[in-house]
Amino acid sequence: MCLAVVAQLKEIKENIAVADFGGLTQEIRLDLIEEPKVDDWVLVHTGFAIQRIDEKEALEMIKIMNEIAEINEAA
Repeated sequence: MCLAVVAQLKEIKENIAVADFGGLTQEIRLDLIEEPKVDDWVLVHTGFAIQRIDEKEALEMIKIMNEIAEINEAA
């Protein structure tokens, strides 16, 4: 099973970006995304942005992941 994580691009230097994963930042590659911009929301898999998503979809995915985390913590 593969998992992609939602992140927001904060800085871009050539094909590398600093991505914000809900407070945790990490450098990721942008080779697979056309014309990335600061503040874009992306799905990240194995250190690569693989797809741009809109803000509404990103926030919904973050909400669902937080709900799952809460369920796991309660178990």
